Amino acid sequence: MNKFERQSAADVQTLPDDIAEELSRLPSEVISVDDAPSIAPPVPLSQDEVRTIVISLMLTMFLAALDQTIVATALPTIGRQFQDVSNLSWVITAYLLASTAVAPVFGTLSDIYGRKAMIITSLSLFVAGSVLCAVAPNMPMLILARGLQGLGGGGIMPVVQTVISDVVSPRERGQYQAYFSSVWMVGGILGPVIGGVFAEHLHWSMIFWINLPLSAAAIALLLPKMKKIPVFHRKRKVDWLGGVLLMASAVVFMLVLTWGGTRFPWLSPTVLAMVGGAVALAVTFVWHARRADEPFLPLPLLGGSVVPFGLMAGGCALGAITGLTVQLPLYYESVYRLSASEAGLALIPLAAVSTCGAAIAGRTMARAKHYKRVAIIGTSWAALCGLGLTLTTLPLWGLLTLMAAFALGLGTTFPVCVVSVQNSVARPQVGTITGALNFFRSLMSSFTVAAFAAILLIALGADIPLGEHHAAGSVAIPAEDMRHAFRYVFGAATALMTAAALCLIAMEERPLAGPSAKQSAEMVE
Repeated sequence: MNKFERQSAADVQTLPDDIAEELSRLPSEVISVDDAPSIAPPVPLSQDEVRTIVISLMLTMFLAALDQTIVATALPTIGRQFQDVSNLSWVITAYLLASTAVAPVFGTLSDIYGRKAMIITSLSLFVAGSVLCAVAPNMPMLILARGLQGLGGGGIMPVVQTVISDVVSPRERGQYQAYFSSVWMVGGILGPVIGGVFAEHLHWSMIFWINLPLSAAAIALLLPKMKKIPVFHRKRKVDWLGGVLLMASAVVFMLVLTWGGTRFPWLSPTVLAMVGGAVALAVTFVWHARRADEPFLPLPLLGGSVVPFGLMAGGCALGAITGLTVQLPLYYESVYRLSASEAGLALIPLAAVSTCGAAIAGRTMARAKHYKRVAIIGTSWAALCGLGLTLTTLPLWGLLTLMAAFALGLGTTFPVCVVSVQNSVARPQVGTITGALNFFRSLMSSFTVAAFAAILLIALGADIPLGEHHAAGSVAIPAEDMRHAFRYVFGAATALMTAAALCLIAMEERPLAGPSAKQSAEMVE
């Protein structure tokens, strides 16, 4: 035995008993690292690959945007074929209910099972619902199929935004959010036009059949590139009870906003019972989330100095533009005596110019250190424009000009809020927070539409056909009465934009990861 072996043996013999006992108690099981991220950095995507992914995602989002509005102009034709007019509104309501309820579900599941699985699932549900809608033999089946289609459509938005966060740095992401805002706007404008053409010259079922080739093209472009997208999801146990409670409370709340003031009076026992049910479900969800080991939507994720303010600012902005889009045609028809089609065209400045504001904010985020300022200035400007709409009476050209200025400032909110909220959470939680963002914005939109309708009813003091913009119904309302009533609507929109500006001021401005536009240009050179 050499000296080293003798020294080693001596060390073992003189090892204290207490240390040896402590070592024997250490766990000896092997820890699984299947869910751990790869140590090697992911291979960066080329500009061509990013471009292909973005184009496929834009096409996917176009499907969801198109199907929210394409059915509207075909409803009379569908009602005549099925000889059922009383349930026509459910063709749209079923889609909105389903898509709103599942937005947080798909966002969370994409953080658990991955983006590829969820984008395929959402598109599959969307296509299956489209086929069932096209072959529906009666109105109940069409409504159920629209609900299935809404499940897929509601998953598209949060998953698409989450995939973008995986392939584009936060600093560059604002520009891409502006692209998707323009796609949403184009889909919303083209939807009624395409639906009307198909219903009049072909067959109403074509508005659903068209989704098949578009979905196939989106999948064909996206799937080959999905393998190269960085993986940030983490497999864990799914809190199905929490997800069901969240969806149930959302559905009941949406039904309250849909039926309140139309089918049932706001203070009727039915509406009050539904409000109580929605509150009870929401409280139960919160109680469960506080006690679950891995809740479906972690409540601490909704706190902090960024997320609550970003959610509120984005919700106020989307609520203002949605509420005005729904109610303005009635104003145009009553005050300026426009036809229904002309009133629809008069909405273009509101929808189109808001995407210009989003593009300005997106480019600013890629260049400026204090990226939040563009949204603060934009929302403040929108509030001033809303105040002008409230206090003045303008000719049509002046109203459209001021409305476009209002939309320009409002549009700056969307990319700043989405990117700020995503940038404030850990990578494995981006899908969850994106789903929560879309969920909250949808609820705010529904709430604002109902609130604006209630404001008009109170101001006019009469039962008017809100949401059913027919010239015959609107001409019966005196123009001066409508001007007076809409001052309260414009005032409500002004209040929403003021609240959005205050939330953006209070929101913490955290540095955005990624190269600036100048650095990116230097790297390309």
